[in-house]
Amino acid sequence: MRIEDGTEPMKIPLLGFKPLIGVVHLPPTTSSPRGYGNIDRMVDYVVNEVGKLEEAGFDAVIIENYGDKPFSVNAYDEILAAVLSVVVREAVKSTRLPVGVNILRNNARLALAIAYATGAKFIRINAYCETRLSPEGILTPLARDIEQIRKHLDRNILVFADIDVKHSYPVGQHDIGAVLNDCVERGYMDAIIASGQATSKPPEPGYVAFIKRNSPKPVLLGSGLRVDNIQLYWNVVDGFIVGSSIKYEGKASNSIDPKKARELALIVNGLRRKTLDA
Repeated sequence: MRIEDGTEPMKIPLLGFKPLIGVVHLPPTTSSPRGYGNIDRMVDYVVNEVGKLEEAGFDAVIIENYGDKPFSVNAYDEILAAVLSVVVREAVKSTRLPVGVNILRNNARLALAIAYATGAKFIRINAYCETRLSPEGILTPLARDIEQIRKHLDRNILVFADIDVKHSYPVGQHDIGAVLNDCVERGYMDAIIASGQATSKPPEPGYVAFIKRNSPKPVLLGSGLRVDNIQLYWNVVDGFIVGSSIKYEGKASNSIDPKKARELALIVNGLRRKTLDA
């Protein structure tokens, strides 16, 4: 199948053509500064949120410990590992959608371990190939560690890697083209994520277009997608990760508004059919 310009449509492995990935932002987990210990209530919350996304027509879901701020950088947390293993496993069992894991801030080793143990299909890594300054500390690249672990697993877990990740800043001089080239040449991520400076903030379309032009990998929009701006990005990226705009009051920490989720999914599915039919 070819699209209007005669090219084959680029597909995200496992997820297909221009997938819509919804984010379930977890409330504070047990071991976090504002956490509580009711795991059953957290499981119920997550399964309900995942169900909203599936019913709305989303293509995948990613579970993120958004409520655990202030986050720890790369620290291993046995309680977090245990709790998220239970939560993600129950989410996987409850849905037909592929489930992903993102553990803030850049705890990709734990995310990969949880994904493997629970049946999740992909992970998000904030600093796969860059050193970044963040409010939580220095994010160091984890490509070597992750690829070394992936090599030994008996099933493939996809890696979606941020470039110029939000809520962080480069160290020293920064050439996004050079960073992207180095990441792709020296890494094995399955897709690149381009986002704005902060949660719910959209990046400049030209900035995303530059990343897309220079990336042989599929590119996902990682923040700021709304029903009123999707046309700006439709022909630029290969898929979408969305959280805030489908929540009540547009806040990431709130639960998913089924009406907003359904409205966005209908638009995406309509644009997808129109593009492929062309």
